[in-house]
Amino acid sequence: MKYRLLKFLFLLLSCLNFSFGQTAPKVKVSDLAFKALTCNTISNPSAIETTQPDFAWIITSKGYNKSQSAYQLLVATSPTKLNVKTSDMWNSEKVKSSKSTYVKYHGKTLKAGEKYYWKVKIWDERNQESGWSAPQSFQMGLLDESNWGESKWISLNKDTRTSEHRFREYITSKMVTPEMVEGKAAAYFRKEVNALKSIKSAQAYICGLGYYEFYLNGKKVGDHVLDPAPSNYDKQAYYVHYDITKDFKQGKNALGIIVANGFYGQDISWKSDKESEANMAYGNPAVRMLIKVTFSDGSQTDFITNDTWKESTGPVVFNNIYGGDTYDARFEIKDWNKVAFNDSKWGYAKAIVPDIAKVSAQQIPPIRRLKEFNPVRVFQSPRGTWIVDFGQNIAGWVKIKVQEKSGQLIEITTTEALTQDGLDIFQGATGGGANGMPQVFKYICKGSGAETWEPQFSYHGFRYAEIKGISKKPTSDMIRSVLVATDIQENGSFSSSDSLLNKMHSISKWTIVSNIHGIPEDCPHREKCGWLGDAHAFCEYALYNYEMGNFYKKYMEDIRTQLRPAKGGENANRQYQVPTMIAPGKRTSGLAKLDWGVATMYLPWYNYLYYGDAELVKEYYPEMKDLSNYYLSFKDKDGIIQNGMGDWCPPSWDRLKNPGAMECDPIVSANAYFYDILGVMERFAKQNNDASFEAILKKEKQELMLAFNKMFLKPIGSTSYKWYGSQTATVMALQFGLVPQSEINAVVEGLAYDIKHVKGGHHSTGIHGNRYIYTVLSKYGKADLAYDILTTPSFPSQTYVMNYGFTTWPERQFDWDTMEGLTNSLNHPMHSGFAAYFFESLGGIKSTTESAGFKEFTVNPIFPAKITSTSVSLPSPYGQISSSWKSNGIRFSMNLEVPFNTKAKVLLSKNELETLSINGVALKDFLKNNPIEIVDSSTLVLGSGLYTLAYLKQ
Repeated sequence: MKYRLLKFLFLLLSCLNFSFGQTAPKVKVSDLAFKALTCNTISNPSAIETTQPDFAWIITSKGYNKSQSAYQLLVATSPTKLNVKTSDMWNSEKVKSSKSTYVKYHGKTLKAGEKYYWKVKIWDERNQESGWSAPQSFQMGLLDESNWGESKWISLNKDTRTSEHRFREYITSKMVTPEMVEGKAAAYFRKEVNALKSIKSAQAYICGLGYYEFYLNGKKVGDHVLDPAPSNYDKQAYYVHYDITKDFKQGKNALGIIVANGFYGQDISWKSDKESEANMAYGNPAVRMLIKVTFSDGSQTDFITNDTWKESTGPVVFNNIYGGDTYDARFEIKDWNKVAFNDSKWGYAKAIVPDIAKVSAQQIPPIRRLKEFNPVRVFQSPRGTWIVDFGQNIAGWVKIKVQEKSGQLIEITTTEALTQDGLDIFQGATGGGANGMPQVFKYICKGSGAETWEPQFSYHGFRYAEIKGISKKPTSDMIRSVLVATDIQENGSFSSSDSLLNKMHSISKWTIVSNIHGIPEDCPHREKCGWLGDAHAFCEYALYNYEMGNFYKKYMEDIRTQLRPAKGGENANRQYQVPTMIAPGKRTSGLAKLDWGVATMYLPWYNYLYYGDAELVKEYYPEMKDLSNYYLSFKDKDGIIQNGMGDWCPPSWDRLKNPGAMECDPIVSANAYFYDILGVMERFAKQNNDASFEAILKKEKQELMLAFNKMFLKPIGSTSYKWYGSQTATVMALQFGLVPQSEINAVVEGLAYDIKHVKGGHHSTGIHGNRYIYTVLSKYGKADLAYDILTTPSFPSQTYVMNYGFTTWPERQFDWDTMEGLTNSLNHPMHSGFAAYFFESLGGIKSTTESAGFKEFTVNPIFPAKITSTSVSLPSPYGQISSSWKSNGIRFSMNLEVPFNTKAKVLLSKNELETLSINGVALKDFLKNNPIEIVDSSTLVLGSGLYTLAYLKQ
């Protein structure tokens, strides 16, 4: 009886909520859900190298105007400890903040190689609490050299290749006769190790100087190809982590590694007369590996590469990143990577100490085999060889399945184009005459039935393949092409009522995807180089479509490690650190001209604008500041920076045959860029509390605007219009705010006049002007003109290029019908930059500089009359932003999704605002239950939610 009475009193006090200081039960918000959680922008990463990683989460929620007011993070050494009471690494407690991206770790010291677990919960704008997220994990990498233990770099001790096919012809356009080259050999390494106890965990860390493949007990580890990403190897190399616990067994295990040249051992192509570029190789390919094994009893041991490993050469008898692979199947070594293989005739590897300053974990997505293509057409050339058309220009390789006699040589020559009569392959576009070797894959049959093969250590850019040495017509069972590229995640989308624009979008994406191989390339065949100008030309379009944050962080490291000392302008009396035109690699092409070098500032700026990540700005601020001062040292007495490369590849332009086709003086476009960069750097200086430099930049920006207009703004004869001497210069001046307010109308009309009346309805812009021309025309009331020059079928236009049959954007804008051959690259992503117009103008979505990373974004679709609908979706750190609209010329409707914890600023005219309805309800009625901020009588500020907006167009 006494027990029942006490129980009753306890329950009564609990209900009244004043017993023992107890609070009311916490309210759970059922419509809050965690959609994605990342650490260092990666889901459950396995090789984190910063001791202060950052966390981010994406929330979905029903209703409107939902946001975060606080969060709490837990980090622990095991899932069982991941709770408020026992979290042993970090309990952030409740932090009042709307921040849900780049939330820094502030717990105990993280240890190399250890795995940690984390979860988060949030409070919404009404202080109501979510549940905990599902547990996530992150694993630390090897934080410094000591963590590599006793592992050694190993390299091939003796080149034992004997195949007669190990040689290739090498001849450039400057050479009279070819020379035979064999390049550095691919090395095969093996080692058997014995794990004496049952395995709890086995973690492999491997760095290849050159490309490698890693095998465990006869099977290749992972699905990566062409690992690791290229870099300035003497300054920075990358390792990759693999969890091999499932395949590493108690007892004997066979470890095998093949190491090939990649860009590290490439010593054939692109040699120049300059001493610094005479030898393009960093050294002989090498590899270093550490396997850390934890046994079930808690004890640990390491297995490492050292000079006890055995070595040989094998069937890869030639490999070059430009020339291709030669695989002689007669030299295959059966079971070389399995236990009990007899390696008594193998030699011992050589332990070396390569010249490398730093080895870090590769944080970007790996290169993978992404897609296969069947032939769409197969025909014979006049020479009797078989030509295969795969229908799409890609980067990668071909895979074959053949059955021929032993010793039969099969040669596969890949090209982007056919001869103009369509009867044969044309190799001019892939640049063999420039780098010294055509794109050829070679396979020598062993003659034991059906044989399948695909290359391992090179990739080419191609659509067509000529195959020689086979006894029957190739079919899709015999030959396919394989897209091979960095596996960047595609999150954005665009579609419209116009099939031409949709096709342009597709071509733009194909051009980018086939030029991402650890770096942003200029083309995937002739050069494979990271030209800085190309990199920033297509950066924004890439960011609208793909997850690129870690990719551009890695490329900034490539730029930094490529910096060279330079004196500056004629009057400079100090030394600066300046990037080269190309990064990374030994082919530098000299110091970066201004309009290429500004990639050093633009990439951190775009990374900040699209992701809200200020860390890159902080990390590279010293380099960006130094480079700004370097270019300022070229300022002449008139206030103009005398440094620039030019508006690359405008229509009909050829440096030797038709240099005058570049209408825009390189100095003009370079100064326009620099004006924009001065504004970017002014913001960066403020973010870094550098008030003195901020003041200098503000002053320089004002002076450059005055000098630029005084020098370059000119009237157009017999009109009342003005411009800056070319379409590109005029477009850039309008884009970057260089045009005085009083002159804007005259300049816009001057641009339109040149397009319509001088150029006959065509653009005359290269990569600088073409990036912005359609956006600028749309912004200043010329959306129909933008559409017209995009879609005119005559040369020059994007539609003309498409109608010619290209599936990627070519490097040059030529009237192809007048060309004898399709020379120069047909796959250059610098020409994809214009397609940002689809998102920022037609879709109308742009991040604001005040709340970067799409924490706040503007919605302002601007479209030509011939476009009746558009749908865009783009990735943001807070979730997908999507907008789809329709218009019949009078009435406009739009479905808009605003992610949780963000705001959209919808820009409307007074008439549009007056006729606006939201979700089928007049604005005034919607406001009764849904408070919405209206700014400046024309901007609607919407919190999170799904909206249908409809209004009459003015």
